[in-house]
Amino acid sequence: MSDTRISELVRMWIDGWVVSRGGSDPIDEPWGWTIDIGQSRHVARHVLPEPSEADVRKIVAATSAPGTWLKLFAEDATVLPWVGPGWHLDRPGFLMTCHLVPERPAVPDGYTLTRWTRGGVTRVLVRTHAGHFAARGQIARAGAHVVVDQVETAAGQRRKGLGGLVMRTLQNTAYEAGARTGLLVGTPDGRALYSSLGWTVHAPMASLWYEPSDAAR
Repeated sequence: MSDTRISELVRMWIDGWVVSRGGSDPIDEPWGWTIDIGQSRHVARHVLPEPSEADVRKIVAATSAPGTWLKLFAEDATVLPWVGPGWHLDRPGFLMTCHLVPERPAVPDGYTLTRWTRGGVTRVLVRTHAGHFAARGQIARAGAHVVVDQVETAAGQRRKGLGGLVMRTLQNTAYEAGARTGLLVGTPDGRALYSSLGWTVHAPMASLWYEPSDAAR
C-alpha cells in the first residue's frame, strides 16, 4: 500500500465506512466526497483527502447546518486556522492500513466472544462470564478490502489484551472471507494497539464539526 495515493486510500476507507455506519453513497466533489449520515448531530460530512485552504474556506462559508462535519487528511494545526467561529475540533485520527494474514487469537479465561454478520458488517463482542460488556469492534467489506470500525474496550477492562483479541478476530474473519487489506482511521489511544498488530500510518486526519452555539455536542 506504500505506493497508493492518499486519495485512493481515503476512498477505500469511505467505501467500507458507509457500509459500517449506513451512510449514503459518497457524492463526488472537486475536492473529495460528501456523505449524508442523517443523525441530528451528524447530518453530513465532507471528506477532503488533500485539503487546501481555499477549498476548506469555501465549504465553511457555505455551511449553516449544525451537525456538519469536516474530515480533513492533514494535521490539526494546519487546518484549524482555515475555519471560523462555530467549528469545533474533535480528536485527531490516523489513516492506517494492514496486510491481512491468518490469525488464531485465544479468548482469555473469564471472557466469552461472540461474532455475527448482518448487512455486510461483521461484529465481535467480548463479555465477561457474568455477561458484562468488555470490548467490541466491527468490519465492513468493500471489494477486496475491509474497514475496521468502532473498536472499543470498557474502561475497567483495558490492558488485558481484549482490544487485540477483537482486532485479531476481525482481521482473521476478513482474511477467511478473502480480503487481504484492512483500513481504519484510529484515535491516538488506538494507534499504539494497531501499530503493535502490524498496521501502518499513512496520514493524519483532522476532524471538525459545526455547532454555531457554544453548546457541546
